[in-house]
Amino acid sequence: MTKIIDSKIPEGPIAEKWTNYKAHQKLVNPANKRRLDIIVVGTGLAGASAAASLGEMGFRVFNFCIQDSPRRAHSIAAQGGINAAKNYQNDGDSVYRLFYDTVKGGDYRAREANVYRLAEVSNNIIDQCVAQGVPFAREYGGLLANRSFGGAQVSRTFYAKGQTGQQLLLGAYSALSRQVGEGTVKLYTRYEMEELVIIDGRARGIIAKNLVTGKLERFAAHAVVIATGGYGNTYFLSTNAMACNCTAAMSCYRKGAWFANPAYVQIHPTCIPVHGDKQSKLTLMSESLRNDGRIWVPKKIEDAKALQAGTKKGSDIPEEDRDYYLERRYPAFGNLVPRDVASRAAKERCDHGFGVNNTGLAVFLDFSESIERLGIDVVRQRYGNLFDMYEEITDVNPGKLANEINGVKYYNPMMIYPAIHYTMGGIWVDYELQTSIKGLFAIGECNFSDHGANRLGASALMQGLADGYFVLPYTIQNYLADQITVPRFSTDLPEFAEAEKAVQDKIDHLMNIKGKRSVDSIHKELGHIMWEYVGMGRTEAGLKTALTKLKEIRKVFETELFIPGSKEGLNVELDKAIRLNDFITMGELIAYDALNRNESCGGHFREEYQTEEGEAKRDDANYFYVSCWEYQGSDDKAPVLYKEPLVYEAIKVQTRNYKS
Repeated sequence: MTKIIDSKIPEGPIAEKWTNYKAHQKLVNPANKRRLDIIVVGTGLAGASAAASLGEMGFRVFNFCIQDSPRRAHSIAAQGGINAAKNYQNDGDSVYRLFYDTVKGGDYRAREANVYRLAEVSNNIIDQCVAQGVPFAREYGGLLANRSFGGAQVSRTFYAKGQTGQQLLLGAYSALSRQVGEGTVKLYTRYEMEELVIIDGRARGIIAKNLVTGKLERFAAHAVVIATGGYGNTYFLSTNAMACNCTAAMSCYRKGAWFANPAYVQIHPTCIPVHGDKQSKLTLMSESLRNDGRIWVPKKIEDAKALQAGTKKGSDIPEEDRDYYLERRYPAFGNLVPRDVASRAAKERCDHGFGVNNTGLAVFLDFSESIERLGIDVVRQRYGNLFDMYEEITDVNPGKLANEINGVKYYNPMMIYPAIHYTMGGIWVDYELQTSIKGLFAIGECNFSDHGANRLGASALMQGLADGYFVLPYTIQNYLADQITVPRFSTDLPEFAEAEKAVQDKIDHLMNIKGKRSVDSIHKELGHIMWEYVGMGRTEAGLKTALTKLKEIRKVFETELFIPGSKEGLNVELDKAIRLNDFITMGELIAYDALNRNESCGGHFREEYQTEEGEAKRDDANYFYVSCWEYQGSDDKAPVLYKEPLVYEAIKVQTRNYKS
């Protein structure tokens, strides 16, 4: 099916597009801003910064979060840093280089104009956050410090130990709290968006569930902004908090918002390995650790078997018997290759029997060389809380001297293995961050726009704050400028009543299934299917099997689900069941997209399409586009694919090379 997709990319050279856009966009004068209402769903870095900015501009904002405080949004979990092209290290960085690295890191599947704008506003973010008091690490002389991250040969990542997300979120929360105090933002905590309300083809409100009382409530506005994160928990085990979900995004999808590039799911290479079948989530070890940590497995298969059997420890294996496989395969970037490359390399070593724990699914991240070179105090100053987290979870201190062989000191290494982390796919948006539904905007991780097929480390925080502080406050005005003649909406309109009834009917249906399976048991089964067939390595046969099994999971969900308690009041199991229903739909969407894309690129690796060296093999002739999926009115029907062709003006599309 052919559909012309207008991404609204401005004319002119790429370095001038954003400036030209701002010079010619429509504006809303201060008096009129007070007459316009905006709903912002989510209080992570994207949602909190957007709500605070829009409130400060004078709009009336309604801000929703599922947590008991905006400070508990999942952005708090980000560890390693935030990118910006300040070039404080004088090592050759620039806006163009950040733009280029981001496009290259995304395996040339991102929209060029959006990425350039992201790089362009990145420097403003740092200034904004410093003004808010964010305690970035500093050099001895007082200047802001930087460290390296994967996919770049410059140091452009600003950080606050291993708590960067938390500190940035506190900055955004302080800005948000000020506007709550001023009365421009009304905050609704412990509310979850369940449905989008559309009137005459425009997003005009939401139905939200009060998670404490269990009641459904109606909210109207002139525009709706979704900032609800990604869909990684489709896989059950991921680095995301258990409450992270895709229900708001799926409600928009079912109302007609296209979902773009769902197959692009990021596997993070440095997570604490699975240690049993009772886990509910996985713990991330920041990519920043790869600055000073070296990744390796044994060279000898007998050493690997001894490690798996527990008769040897990592510190028992001398330097000459270690295979630093990233340094061997990618000498130019070494341990700082992008996440998708590092993850596949770890899987390849483990698949060949060189894994280092009892499951055979782990590699070592070793700090022995750095501790000897810098001293343990310096290493702990950089990563201390990450070392503490690792020890709390594994009871192994990675900075402790463990052995000395021929005069060489060896310290306890960490064990790591790839895990589901970030999702590059999301709701389709144009250059203005507006979805295919008028008046509905999507920002941060829940849109698709900036990362292509693989996100570079430290770019999630950059995108969230860029969208909220420096992009949406401009672009949403372009939409709202002609909405000042539209009076505020009554939630008594039939569209609100119909939307609320649809949500209530769904809740009643779930409560009345009265089977014998818990939500988590079905979700775990879903996760196993997704990881096995739609995970790090995908094949045509496996994806077809996945789609068959996902339909079976839906039948299990519809016939065997058991939700204890009642729909009134606080019922966590009911909330989880609603989300699981959406995760199943999301899982099918990921599989459909992965099956359609007969190539390998970034986080999407089809095993049939790889080079002789095991690298991703793109097909630019046939798949140089954004895949946009449209809902067909029922979860039982396959979605329809539309294509937004990618047009590159500033960057030459070529095969990624991290070897030289």
